[in-house]
Amino acid sequence: MLGNVPRFSRFGLVSLLAACHGGGSSRPSAPPPSVAGGLDARPSNAACLAPPRDAGTGAAIALERAFPDLTFDQPVAMLEAPGDSSRWYLVERPGRVEVFANDPSTRTASTFIDLRSRVDASGEGGLLGFAFDPDYAANGRVFMSWTETGAPLVSVIGSFTATADGAALDPSSEQTVLRLNQPFTNHNGGNVAFGPDGLLYIGFGDGGSGGDPFGYAQNTKNFLGAMLRLDVRAASPYAIPSDNPFAGNPMCPADPNGSTTDCPEIYAWGFRNPWRWSFDPSTGELWVGDVGQNAWEEVDRVERGGNYGWDCMEGTHPYSDPAPSCAAATGLIPPVAEYSHSEGNSITGGYVYRGTAVPGLVGSYLFADYGSGRIWRLAGDGTGGRMPEELLDTAHSIASFAEGGDGELYVLDIADGGVYKIVPATGGGAASGPPVPALLSATGCVEAANAAAPAPGLIPYDVAAPFWSDGADKERWLAVPDGTTVSVDADGKLAFPPRSVLVKSFRANGKLIETRLFMRHPDGGWAGYTYEWNAAQTDAALVEGGKTADIGGGATWIFPSEDDCLVCHTAAAGFVLGVEAAQLNHDFTYPSTGRTANQLETLDAVGLFDAPLGPASAQPKLPDPFDAAAPLGDRARAYLHSNCAGCHRPQGPTGVALDLRYSTALAETGACDAPPQAGDLGLGADARLVAPGAPDRSVLLARMSRRDANGMPPLASAVADAAGAALIGDWIASLAGCQ
Repeated sequence: MLGNVPRFSRFGLVSLLAACHGGGSSRPSAPPPSVAGGLDARPSNAACLAPPRDAGTGAAIALERAFPDLTFDQPVAMLEAPGDSSRWYLVERPGRVEVFANDPSTRTASTFIDLRSRVDASGEGGLLGFAFDPDYAANGRVFMSWTETGAPLVSVIGSFTATADGAALDPSSEQTVLRLNQPFTNHNGGNVAFGPDGLLYIGFGDGGSGGDPFGYAQNTKNFLGAMLRLDVRAASPYAIPSDNPFAGNPMCPADPNGSTTDCPEIYAWGFRNPWRWSFDPSTGELWVGDVGQNAWEEVDRVERGGNYGWDCMEGTHPYSDPAPSCAAATGLIPPVAEYSHSEGNSITGGYVYRGTAVPGLVGSYLFADYGSGRIWRLAGDGTGGRMPEELLDTAHSIASFAEGGDGELYVLDIADGGVYKIVPATGGGAASGPPVPALLSATGCVEAANAAAPAPGLIPYDVAAPFWSDGADKERWLAVPDGTTVSVDADGKLAFPPRSVLVKSFRANGKLIETRLFMRHPDGGWAGYTYEWNAAQTDAALVEGGKTADIGGGATWIFPSEDDCLVCHTAAAGFVLGVEAAQLNHDFTYPSTGRTANQLETLDAVGLFDAPLGPASAQPKLPDPFDAAAPLGDRARAYLHSNCAGCHRPQGPTGVALDLRYSTALAETGACDAPPQAGDLGLGADARLVAPGAPDRSVLLARMSRRDANGMPPLASAVADAAGAALIGDWIASLAGCQ
C-alpha cells in the first residue's frame, strides 16, 4: 500500500477507463484558495486547442489509364531505375521486360530483356520479380526471380548486367544467386527487392499444393514459406548478413529437404505465399501481403526473426490442418490486419503511400485483392490496431502495384494488360489532409515567433518514471481549454476534457528532434501528431504517416505514424499514459516562478481538477526507477509500469495474459515463474517470463534487450535501453520467489 490507495499495477492490463470520459464540467466558481504551490494561478489557454476532425477521410480515389496506348502481356511488376524517373521497366510474366518513356502519350516500348525461352510460366510460375541494384547507375546490375523450364520446377534468383549503352540487359551475363526446387507449381512467391540496408530480400511461398502438406513454412531448414535476406554486394554468389537469425550455419541447398540445420539465409518465416511486398521509404518497414488458404487474407509487418504463423494459423485463426510442429510452436506473430473471403480471395500486397496527389492517404498502406478487385488502405480501428478500409471496388485483376520515385502509386491488371494510376476522385474532399497545421509554429501550442518556447497557456510537468525514448531528453506540457477541468479516478488516472492537448518535445545531441501533440478532438477521440524540427531549430514540420531519419552521430530517429501513436496509447489505459497521479506525485521546479512544489498539489491549488484532490500523500506515487535510494523492487516495477503496462494490462491489445501495472502484486501479474506465451527466444525449456533469481532464463528481459520482431517495445525505438535492462536484470536476480 502507498498512502491510502492501492499501488499502481506493476505488470498489467487495466480495465477500460473512460476514454470518452466527460471531464468537461467546470469546477465550482468559488475563488481558489491562496496558492502556495509552484504556480500563482492557472494560465489561460485559448490557443493550444485540439481542432475538429474532418468528417471525410480525404482519401477518395479513382483509377485512370496511365499509358493508354500501351498494353502488355500479363504484367506483374513495374519499376523505375534508381534516381531515374524518365522511364519505366515493366515485367511480363511469360518472361520479358519492356522499357518505355514515363509519358502518358508514349506509344512504344522496347525489350529490355527476353527470357521467354528459359522461363516456365505454367501454373503460378513465370518471371515474377525484378529489382535494380541500388548502385545500378555504376554497375548496371539487375536481379530477377523466375521459374525455370524443366522438371522439377525450379525457382531461380539471378542477376544480369546492362549493355554498355544501358538500353538492354545482356542475357549472357547471367550469374546465378540461388536455386530452389519447387515441390508443386503454385505458391512460388517470387518478389525480390533491395531493402534500405542495401541487402537483397527474396520471398518464397510454402511450395504449393494446399495446406502446406509437408509443413515447409514452419520448417526453417528450407527456404519455402520464408523471406530471405542476402548480401550480394561483393561475394559470389552471396554472403550471409551477420545479424540474420541463423547466421553462422552452413548455407542451405536447393533441395528443400537437404539441410539438417536452420538456413542462415532466412530473415523471417511462416508465410503461405507472400505475393507482393515492399519497404516504406520513410520508415524502412517491410510490408507483406500473404495469400490465405480458404478463409482469410492477411497483411504482415515483417521484422527480422519473426514467425508469421502459417500453417498453424490462417490470419488470426487456427488452421484446421496444421503441421505437426505447430503443437509446440510458440512466438507466432499475428497479422497487422486481415480480411475474410467474403471480400476477396487472393491478396496483392502494395505500398505505403508517400505521394502528394491524395493527401489523405499519406502514410497509409495500400493493398488490393486479385479476385475481387477491391483496393483498401489500413486505417486505425480506434483501439490501437488496424483494419482494412475500402477505397475502391474495381473490375480489375490486380496482380501488382508499382511506385514511382514521386511516391505515386499504380496498379497492374494482369488480365487486360493495362497500367492504371491511382488519382484523387472528383469531389469527396479528396484534397483534405490532417486537421492540424503543417508547421508547429501555427498550432497555437508554441510561441509563433519562437517555436522552441511553449505558448503561455501551457502548464509544464514531469513524470517520475519516464518511458524509454532512445536516450532522448524530454520536456512536457499540458494544455487544457479554459472553463474546463480534469477528473481523477480512484486509480489515479486523469481524464482530460475534449480539445485538450498534451505536448512533448524530444532533444538528442543537444538539438530539438521532434515535438508530439497528443490531442483529444471535440468528438472525444484521441489522435497523435508529430513534428520534425528543421536544422536551423526555427520550426518543425508535420510528419504524416511516420518516418525514420538520420539525426547524426550514427543514430536514427523513428517518428511514429498517427496509427502508431494509438498502438501504445491504448483504450485500455485510457489513452493518456504518463499523465497520471502516481507519475505526477513528486516535486517539480516551475520555470515561470522558480518555485519547487509537488505537482499534484500545485495543479489542485490552481483549480485544474474538477474536485479538490486533497494531500498528495493520499495519492498513489511512483518512484524514479534510477533513484538508488528507493527499493530495487519498487524501481523495477515502476519501470515496467511506464514502459510496458500501456498494453500489458487487463483488456489490453496484446492477447497475452499479463498485467504489468505497478499496483498489481507480483504473483498476480501473470509473469512471475510463468512459461512464455509467445516463444522462449532460445532460452530453453526452463524459460520463464520472469524467472526468479535467473535473468538468463527470463523472456521479459530478453525481449526488452533486443530490437527485432521479438523486441519490446515493438515500435518507435531503434536502441535498446541498456540501463533499463540492467535494472530489470538486477531485480530478477534478487527475487527469491513470486511473493
